Amino acid sequence: MRKAYINACKIVKSIMLTFMLGVSGAYAQGPAAVYLDDTKPINERVEDALQRMTLKEKIAFIHAQSKFSSPGVARLGIPENWTTDGPHGIRPEVLWDEWSQAGWTNDSCTAFPALTCLAATWNKDMSLLYGKSLGEEARYRNKNILLGPGINIYRSPLNGRNFEYMGEDPFLSSKMVVPYIKGVQQNGVATCVKHFALNNQETNRHGVNVVVDDRALYEIYLPAFKAAVQEGDTWSIMGSYNLYKGQHCCHNQYLLNDILRKEWGFKGVVVSDWGGVHDTRQAIFNGLDLEFGSWTNGLTEGKSSAYDAYYLADPYLKLIKSGEVGTKELDEKVRRVLRLSFLTTMNRNRPTGSFATEEHALAARKIAQEGIVLLKNKGNVLPINLSKTKTIAVIGENAIKMMTVGGGSSSLKAKYEISPLEGIRNRVGNEATVIYARGYVGDTTGNYNGVATGQNLAEKRSSAELLAEAIELAKKADVVIFFGGLNKSDKQDAEGYDRESLGLPYNQDQLLTELAKVNKNLVMVNISGNAVAMPWVNQVPAIVQGWFLGSEAGNALASVLVGDVNPSGKLTFTFPVKLTDNGAHAAGEFPGKDEVHYKEGIFVGYRWADKHKIKPLFAFGHGLSYTTFQYGKVTADRKSMSASDKITFSVNVKNTGSREGEEVVQLYISDLKSSLPRPVKELKGFEKVSLKPGEQKTVTFTIDKTALSFFDDAKHEWVAEPGDFEALIGASSADVRTKASFKLN
Repeated sequence: MRKAYINACKIVKSIMLTFMLGVSGAYAQGPAAVYLDDTKPINERVEDALQRMTLKEKIAFIHAQSKFSSPGVARLGIPENWTTDGPHGIRPEVLWDEWSQAGWTNDSCTAFPALTCLAATWNKDMSLLYGKSLGEEARYRNKNILLGPGINIYRSPLNGRNFEYMGEDPFLSSKMVVPYIKGVQQNGVATCVKHFALNNQETNRHGVNVVVDDRALYEIYLPAFKAAVQEGDTWSIMGSYNLYKGQHCCHNQYLLNDILRKEWGFKGVVVSDWGGVHDTRQAIFNGLDLEFGSWTNGLTEGKSSAYDAYYLADPYLKLIKSGEVGTKELDEKVRRVLRLSFLTTMNRNRPTGSFATEEHALAARKIAQEGIVLLKNKGNVLPINLSKTKTIAVIGENAIKMMTVGGGSSSLKAKYEISPLEGIRNRVGNEATVIYARGYVGDTTGNYNGVATGQNLAEKRSSAELLAEAIELAKKADVVIFFGGLNKSDKQDAEGYDRESLGLPYNQDQLLTELAKVNKNLVMVNISGNAVAMPWVNQVPAIVQGWFLGSEAGNALASVLVGDVNPSGKLTFTFPVKLTDNGAHAAGEFPGKDEVHYKEGIFVGYRWADKHKIKPLFAFGHGLSYTTFQYGKVTADRKSMSASDKITFSVNVKNTGSREGEEVVQLYISDLKSSLPRPVKELKGFEKVSLKPGEQKTVTFTIDKTALSFFDDAKHEWVAEPGDFEALIGASSADVRTKASFKLN
């Protein structure tokens, strides 16, 4: 108890000190304190603060002092830096140097939908709303570095951490990450975009060396990070655990110095992933600025000065004092961290933020509603017509299981979470009877890092009894809604582990097959952040991709299922029929062992399916609506363009159905002849348009030569070759409605 009390006191003291220093700068010493004058340019303030710091203060400034904080300089009134997970909500407070909970009663946050759902909105306005809301919550809790968003590419459907990312396409990820960053950072909170780079699996994530050609690196795996730096102006980036070119990515010469800083001009802070640092000299010279960790290099129970043993702590100081290394690199690191401080904790004009508000709950619900994807709707089973429906059977553990707890570092202590069953009952009220059967038993636990759901999911009945009960309820119902899929347990959608197969766990396939036999009005809602196999796809008339939707999950799903909201989400990754329809698995290169070779190269996701003429289960960009849309013929404002020109494509889209809806109009570009192999087509534009019944609007896309370019690894430059191209416009990568030819001179 005494240890927990001391830890809690440390946290309170630290936060109070940070607040006092950030507001008053009362401890500043010396004449003409330029660094405290926020009318001066940041570069001047940085240099002034830097020259006032001692060597020991500089060393302390670039490594952790606790699980989630690094020191400031109290003598100079420079506050500490406080980080927080994560990309979907602000995690609860933990003890000073333990993962155990601090026991606060006012740190229960709004849980926002996972980033797979955000990306599935294909709506940049939703991304800005998400970032703004999350930034307000981080700011209220006095965090100045948000450890997110995650933008690693969806290479395999077995990656356990895909649910935290934005899909398989670099263009979509690039466009969706920028507003998120701007929304967060307008609150004086830095985004820490992660994980840079090539972190596409969890198996052996600390030791696997990724072997990938430069074309795939630059065309597939780097564009979203480049956009985060050059368009989003993210103030920090997190290195990844894996190795590339034999060096760990948290101190990787090629990624951090050559690409991030020299090619892209990144001015911000490179933060290590927790425990991602392995060598002091590499950390000094290869681009790392701020080291965090857990049980790293001497951080063990009972050692009071464990953080001083970090690679960028005493070992660095000893090298400087011995004359083996100079202080040039140290000063550069301190400059960058100081700059981040002046943008965040030392910014007197930072808004105060807000936390777990009704406004944030409504934002979370809106994003969830827009991201839900209607995959199939044979016979118009959806939306459920409550005037003709007396009984709704809800079946499946995922209808009741809380999903905000678990999954790794994105696990949350949410203020509340509306389950799908609760959401349906709330919405239906007395209009219909809602009955429930569990159907299957999956994960009965509900605890992660001391945050407990409080649910008792223990089950004594056998699988046969559960199946029989579900079938009997399905026979009595007018409509059956099955909530299944994955959860955030190990080896499903969770950090630290990859999935073991594409199939659904817990014998759900059999259950769905049996339910389809007894009720033709069956809806399967797949709760997951990953594609799953669907051997029953032809027997189940309606399928919805439900994601992990956060606090408002049940309300958002209910609103779509009964038709209060017309679904408008689109898939951000390909659902393959079988694993070998995916390029990484066709090549036998997932997850690899000590090395993993990206033999599929640039042909990731729909690019692989197009190249090999593989029909997916559901295509990238696919998503249905309760209304229908008609595309006119695309027109171009010119037939040819030079390298300095732009070309604009226009297409009329009409709502030909009976209700208002939103359609995501997608532009793909096809290079008809190239000196190097290229994908059949690549996404280069998208717009979400809202249309009332009978209404039509003109959607325009303007591109320049960058949309036509590929990366020539022999020349190490982007090349747009003259020749013939096609602009393909459609509703998904597999549903092209109209196209136009043009030429690059």
